Amino acid sequence: MNEAHGPRPQGNYVPARRFGDLIFVSGMTPRENGELVATGSVAAGDPPEKHRKAIELATHNALRAARMQVSQGEALADVLSLTVYLNAAPDFTAHSRLADFASAVLLGEFGALPARAAVGVASLPGNAPVEISLIASVARTRGEA
Repeated sequence: MNEAHGPRPQGNYVPARRFGDLIFVSGMTPRENGELVATGSVAAGDPPEKHRKAIELATHNALRAARMQVSQGEALADVLSLTVYLNAAPDFTAHSRLADFASAVLLGEFGALPARAAVGVASLPGNAPVEISLIASVARTRGEA
């Protein structure tokens, strides 16, 4: 998570794009310094805690990408929408339980929960177990005109 300029794209896209006071964040995986720290699919028998750190890291990476779009005198006001993609085995059904880890990060940061989708997919880039995408809003900080 020490990338000075935010998460590095793994392809031909930008980590986040701003339109007005909205920031659209590309899918972020659990990477530190450009390297995946977790890989593999989520199995039906996995305890949820097994994937907590990867989900939290991917969520923090998404927030970092969003914050790179914030100008001086502004701050992220809230996350309006969250999508949690899970590299899930076909018999996995606890998508919402794992997505709750991402929601908890956002609740801790903003004091509110976003609208959310939790989606199981057959694979993710680099065989990541999770990918987080979100839409955030920007507000001026106090004292700014």
